[in-house]
Amino acid sequence: MTACEVAVRAQAALGEGPTWDAAAGRLIWVDILGSRVHTYDPVTGRRTVRRTEQHVGAAKPRAGGGLVLNLRDGVGLVDPGGSFRWLHRDVVAGRRGNDAAVAPDGSLWAGTMRYDEAPGGGTLSRFTGDGAAETVLDSVAVSNGTGWSPDGRLMYYIDSPTRRIDVFDFAEGRASGRRPLVEIEEDAGFPDGLTVDADGCVWVALWDGGAVRRYTPDGVLDRVIPLPVRRPTACAFGGADLTDLYITSACTGLQAPSPLSGSVLVIPGAGKGVEQPAFAG
Repeated sequence: MTACEVAVRAQAALGEGPTWDAAAGRLIWVDILGSRVHTYDPVTGRRTVRRTEQHVGAAKPRAGGGLVLNLRDGVGLVDPGGSFRWLHRDVVAGRRGNDAAVAPDGSLWAGTMRYDEAPGGGTLSRFTGDGAAETVLDSVAVSNGTGWSPDGRLMYYIDSPTRRIDVFDFAEGRASGRRPLVEIEEDAGFPDGLTVDADGCVWVALWDGGAVRRYTPDGVLDRVIPLPVRRPTACAFGGADLTDLYITSACTGLQAPSPLSGSVLVIPGAGKGVEQPAFAG
C-alpha cells in the first residue's frame, strides 16, 4: 500500500460524502457548508462544481443519470440535463441533511441533524425512487456513515456522538436488531463517514482523530492509517478497479488548519471496494 496522496487540493469548509460514480468514472463529493457538489475524474484531472441553493449533505448518482441530493430542506433530484426538482420536501427549522447512502435495493438512506447538534434532533429516513419516505430512526444527534455488507445482509450506521459503529440485520429493505459493533475510544476522535470493502471490513474516518481505521466484520481493529488532516470526514473506494481509497476532509472550526485541511486525499491500493448501487429514482 502506498502513502497518502492529494487527489484534489481544496479548502472545503466541510468536505464530505465521497462516492465513486462507476458509470461516469468519476468521484462525487460535497462541501456541505459551501453548498457545492464537486466531481473529479482521476484519469483526466477534470473537475466540475455545481452550486446548490442550500447546504448539501450528500450527492449520489441516479440509475438514469443525474444526482440525488440530501439538502437542508429535503431530498432533491438533479436531472441529466441539469435541472433541479424536489423529490421530498420536509422543512424543519434549525435542521439540515447530512450523510446519505444508497442501499442494495436502490433506496436512499438519508440522515439529518440539527445545526446545534442537539441530541434527538436528527433522523435517518429511507426514500424510494417514487418519493415515498419512511423514518427509520427518529432520535439521533448527528446521522453519519451508513453502509452495507457485500452480501447485503448487514447494515452499518454511525450516530457520531455515540462514538459507536452500530450494525443491523438487513432484509427486504428493512433494518432491525441494532447492536454495537465498535466503540471508539475518547482520545481517537469521533466516527464519521464509513465504507465497507469487498472483505466485509468497515473503514471509518475519525473526525478530530486524523486517521482512518479498518475494522473486521467481528469488530476487530486491524488497520490504522494516519492522515495529514485533523478532520477527515468520510471515505470511499474508487478508481477503475475500486482499489483507491478517497478521503474527504474539513477545515471548519479549526483555529490552525493544516495546509491540506479541506482537500480530498487518496490512498492508492488501500484495499478492494464494492461497486455501489445508484439511486433507483
